[in-house]
Amino acid sequence: MKKRALISVYDKKNILQVASFLKQEDYDIISTGGTASHLEQAGFPVIRVEELTGFQALMEGRVKTLSPIIYAGVLARRAQDLDMKTLQDMKIETIDLVIVNLYPFEEALNQGKKSDDLLEMIDIGGVSLIRAAAKNYISVTVITDPKDYDELILQLPVDNLHYRKLLAGKAFSLTSMYDAMIASHFNQENHIDFPESLTLSYQKTETPRYGENPHQRAAIYRAYPSKPSALLDAQIHHGKQLSYNNIRDTDAAIHLLKSFDQPTVVVVKHMNPCGVASKKTLFEAWQAAYEADPVSIFGGIVATNQTIDLITAQAMHSLFLEIIIAKDYDKDALKCLKQKKNLRILTYPEYALDQKEMVSIDGGMLYQDVDGVELDIHDFQVVTERKPSLNEMNDMLFAMKVARHVRSNAIVIAQDQTTRGIGAGQMNRVGAANIALEQAGQNSEGSVLASDGFIPMIDTVMLAHQHGIISIIQPGGSIHDDDVIRACNDHHLAMVFTKTRHFKH
Repeated sequence: MKKRALISVYDKKNILQVASFLKQEDYDIISTGGTASHLEQAGFPVIRVEELTGFQALMEGRVKTLSPIIYAGVLARRAQDLDMKTLQDMKIETIDLVIVNLYPFEEALNQGKKSDDLLEMIDIGGVSLIRAAAKNYISVTVITDPKDYDELILQLPVDNLHYRKLLAGKAFSLTSMYDAMIASHFNQENHIDFPESLTLSYQKTETPRYGENPHQRAAIYRAYPSKPSALLDAQIHHGKQLSYNNIRDTDAAIHLLKSFDQPTVVVVKHMNPCGVASKKTLFEAWQAAYEADPVSIFGGIVATNQTIDLITAQAMHSLFLEIIIAKDYDKDALKCLKQKKNLRILTYPEYALDQKEMVSIDGGMLYQDVDGVELDIHDFQVVTERKPSLNEMNDMLFAMKVARHVRSNAIVIAQDQTTRGIGAGQMNRVGAANIALEQAGQNSEGSVLASDGFIPMIDTVMLAHQHGIISIIQPGGSIHDDDVIRACNDHHLAMVFTKTRHFKH
């Protein structure tokens, strides 16, 4: 029996190459609408779907291939006598190859098409054909991606069941991703942030050498449909491939950097900031961020919201850094930094952060709104007798912006829009304060202290006073708030409440 291929593609790239091969292999080609016309214009004989089904395309093409004659030819199990007898009785022939790609719903979505136009870009017949062919992969080959045409030409003459099964898996991945994207759009349109069934789609973009440790495998996936990403769309000017840990650290730096409008430098190590500074110029910000922790910056990730100039690049060049990511680079600055063979040099594009975030747990995941609460000194509540100065308020605002990106329990010491000490990821708050104040050393004198969660005991206040802290910012809300406020008053410290906790576990 002569073999037959059904071709119905929106993306017609290289389809004529496949048609030429199928003609050489003596396949009959069944096709629809625009694809049929494209093949016929190139001189290929085509059996139009309506010739097989006896029905013209209905409703402006909404119904073309949805026919028992087509689906019986695709789904018939060649090894089942009953299936084959049914085809024989109904004079239906088998279809051995299905080449289909789908209406570009993602492209229409990104172009901002209106809802009615988007509905017309939801493929129905194509998805059904792909699923039918994939279900019957034992006998049918299904191709959904023009990138697979070259391999198809090599494999089709060979009866390769393993190859057909791989294609079937790819086909089901495609249709599930396509449906998930459409479902996500409807959830957004209906303002449903946490649907009963959450299906997220991602496409693999890269494979790092290994994961968090050398014995762990990893892959990089991009959300589908895609949107601008500071990290995934970053231009890599120089240096080797980013590792799993590099990516996580750089992502943490970018999230923190987004909090600032002034020239700012952020240094991150192991998902935590170790030096942050906002100044009038980039070089001043760099110097301050470096001096905030000149030890931890070794092997760190540096991010800035400015164009890096030569003088700053020269200062950076003297250190061992893993990554620098910036808004841009002067020509001479880039040349200077490229002298370091393994330094990754990146430029990030304009970006907006996700409004949702997730973390995997055994057997599932947690999904939540991002901590996107705007911090404003006008919303702070002064709870002590001493009122902080405007400079102190601005430093507390700066410190809390940093603290919300530090692993809990978190304490940040800051002065003049520069971190002086950071205590991260401690099991108790006074322990985090001890680390931050020890790191700040003499620089704690006249500084402010920010706590991501409420201060439960006076011990943190007493420790802060001993190290010369003059103002404290915290959420408030402890049953011991009155004791903590009284301790501040006794030692002439100012304290403000934000009324918002900023834990980052």
